[in-house]
Amino acid sequence: MTAKADPRLRSFGERGAIARSYRRYLARASLTLFAAVLLGGYLLPMLYMLNTSLQQPSQRVTAGAPVYPAVPATGTYQGQTYPIYDVPINGTTRELMLTEPGRESSTFVDPADASGTPIVWQGRWRTLSQSWTFAPEIDNFTTVWTQLNFPRLLFNTAAIAILSTLAAVLSSALVAYGFARFRFPGKNMMFVILLATIILPFQVTLIPTYIVFTKLGWNGTWLPLIVPHLFANAFNVFLLRQYFLSIPRDLDEAAMMDGAGPFRILRSIILPLSVPAITAVSLFHFFFSWNDFFVPLLYLSGKPELQTLPIAIQQYNALYVSEPTLIQAAALMTMAVPVVVFFLAQRAFMRGVVITGVEK
Repeated sequence: MTAKADPRLRSFGERGAIARSYRRYLARASLTLFAAVLLGGYLLPMLYMLNTSLQQPSQRVTAGAPVYPAVPATGTYQGQTYPIYDVPINGTTRELMLTEPGRESSTFVDPADASGTPIVWQGRWRTLSQSWTFAPEIDNFTTVWTQLNFPRLLFNTAAIAILSTLAAVLSSALVAYGFARFRFPGKNMMFVILLATIILPFQVTLIPTYIVFTKLGWNGTWLPLIVPHLFANAFNVFLLRQYFLSIPRDLDEAAMMDGAGPFRILRSIILPLSVPAITAVSLFHFFFSWNDFFVPLLYLSGKPELQTLPIAIQQYNALYVSEPTLIQAAALMTMAVPVVVFFLAQRAFMRGVVITGVEK
């Protein structure tokens, strides 16, 4: 005869399961809330830029203006336009048009019923709050597009970023392939020396390279911004080498048995299998070149037709320092391309960073 379970034990077990489920739910909710707060902190500057870029230029100097993009609300009465204020009447606040302002009493009209009887309000109308309506100013972006000659600057920046990225990735892939697959005397020492150049300050080589490029007649051209990247970069080489080492050598040996040489192996096996790492390196360098300010300023300051967006934005900021709406619109337009590129390649980028920088 089977003994039945004690109902009190079953009830205790059910309460324990519910408590565990509640704790798990509370832990997940707390983690989600923490992530949302952290994400909000990171996105707050961008939200500020977006909000400011859509505001009216006069809104930021108007007392009582709301935070969001808005314009003073107005209404039409007898063919004329009048401002709308928040008027307290009989314990309620109504939005009314001020048609006849006075010192101690003023006449208002309901904008929803302009043909109705005018309302005489006792009090000083200057103490009333202006009514605002949501109205994003898209023309800020149009103004920046025209004043900055944005298409030309966008072409210059994109051309320099793409060409230098192609040069950096190609040269770094060749160097990384040599360190990952070939054996030669002093390889480890040479790799250590290469990595040591990462800590070499940019200012140390600034004057010598400027003198060399000036002697070559490259000052005022794009060449100083592109040609140096043809000689690889220690950071890129390190990331690509780490990924190349994770590819089995059996694939190389199988290709050699089929008669493939080193360059054929690199082109047909190593590079196709290294798309995540190559994507990560490409995006790193693309963002660096897109945002670079000092080097283009050094070599292109006398060539406005060849300048990039960071230089133009800095000059625009100096000219329109009193109009932050235009400045934020220009900065937001400059950020658009890197943000779109990152989101399109986000999965491959994160995979390449994790594999090259953490797991291996």
